[in-house]
Amino acid sequence: MAQTREEIEARLRRIEQRALEGDVRVAERQRAEGKLTARERVARLLDSGTFVEEFMLAETQVTDFGMAERRMPTDGVVTGFGTIGGRPVYVFAQDRTILQGAVGQAHGEKIAYAIETACKMGVPVIGLYDSVGARIQEGLDVTKAIGKIFYANSIASGAVPQISAIMGPCIGVASYSPALTDFIFMVRGTSQMFITGPSVIKEVTGEDVTMEELGGAKVHTEVSGCADVVADDDDACLAQIRRLLSFLPSRSGEPPPRVDTGDDSDRLVDDLESVVPAESRRSYNVLNVIKRLVDGGDFFEIKGRFARNMVVGFGRLDGQTVGFVANQPNWLAGAIDVDASDKAARFIRFCDAFSIPIITLADVPGFMPGVAQEKTGIIRHGAKMLYAYSEATVPKITVYLRKGYGGAKQAMCTRELGADQLLVWPGVELAVMGAEGAVNVLYRREIESAADPDDVRRQKIAEFNERFSGPFDALSKQFAHAVIRPAETRIRIIRALRMLANKHEDRPRKKHGIMPV
Repeated sequence: MAQTREEIEARLRRIEQRALEGDVRVAERQRAEGKLTARERVARLLDSGTFVEEFMLAETQVTDFGMAERRMPTDGVVTGFGTIGGRPVYVFAQDRTILQGAVGQAHGEKIAYAIETACKMGVPVIGLYDSVGARIQEGLDVTKAIGKIFYANSIASGAVPQISAIMGPCIGVASYSPALTDFIFMVRGTSQMFITGPSVIKEVTGEDVTMEELGGAKVHTEVSGCADVVADDDDACLAQIRRLLSFLPSRSGEPPPRVDTGDDSDRLVDDLESVVPAESRRSYNVLNVIKRLVDGGDFFEIKGRFARNMVVGFGRLDGQTVGFVANQPNWLAGAIDVDASDKAARFIRFCDAFSIPIITLADVPGFMPGVAQEKTGIIRHGAKMLYAYSEATVPKITVYLRKGYGGAKQAMCTRELGADQLLVWPGVELAVMGAEGAVNVLYRREIESAADPDDVRRQKIAEFNERFSGPFDALSKQFAHAVIRPAETRIRIIRALRMLANKHEDRPRKKHGIMPV
């Protein structure tokens, strides 16, 4: 006998309530651990009352291995759309209260759909990960679904911003999905991401390691470089995602949102000369330079705990989003090593993909020397920066604060690599290498045969500095467009950005370049 409409609606309400509640005991355990549930995360991420859920009643179709009794609506992932700051986004959140958030066929297809649809609609997609891994009971069905996720991530790359938040375990092959996205957030103490778990490692290699030691936030934000931002808890993580999105456009080809920051575009930064010591060997924190330049001191740093000799992140100038790439003199003297090259190149390419102008602050002694760097491929990795800057067609403005030596000088975006405006401070040193090293190479025999080698060395260093220090050589050879007072740096960058607002630059027709990876 056919069911009445009332009976169907009553059944529907029961199923929906089951989906909304999940396993109450697991939800209580989540909260006891200081974590939010999937639905709580979605509600706090999105603007209040804007979430529209899709495919709530999707279920696994596998009945083997006891799965028939464990079938639950949503299949362990919440998917849908809403707004953040009034702008549309797609979101999915793995739900540990249903099937432990394990990835099955329906689960994977829902995530792939969310990414594909975000790409079609031209809106960002945000994934909140909290899962014990793939359901081995589903065999090839689940691996096919996970493959669809990888494909969707790859096709969406550079089309719409993709943000991942690891808010619990992210285990096995499924961790490659966050790795294919643009930014990864992690929560200190409660999130882990790894391919092979501690028990397998123990069996294969004999190593004892905890989940946190293997793939916690500290590992991925400081050592591996897989993660970009670490937060103290779920709420802080979600707030940081909202903040990051405020800097980004919704899709490729769309300008980033402009914000009326109230910061005077003609503001001088009078204390920059005291922040940056004149002596080129003295360290300082380049973040103090960036925060003085950007509107309201608001700077969102990316990978701040990884490759600390290079600083990258987003700020605003004249209300416009810009990306900063800067050497960090208080870490390895700001020299460029393998990790710093990777960090900068990836960020440069993101900015170029999403029409974000790039501001480069250069104060670099060179590429990091040493056997270890050569063996880990500093040539190949360093070339990534050269490639990324050369490939980028967004406005590129470079400011040399104190020095630029050797190939690292080029790696920080000279005119030859496409800088639209290259500005230098008055005391800048630009050469193949520093004065002391150059003198030792050029005048070694003369110094060794002199009656007073130390005196001759000092004379030659002074002569070298006289020739290459200061802006005159750079200006006479058109290496730089202009020399500027440090206090004028913000004003000159903003004026250059206005001039470059309609920049257009064609590239040779090709399928794609071959970036050194």
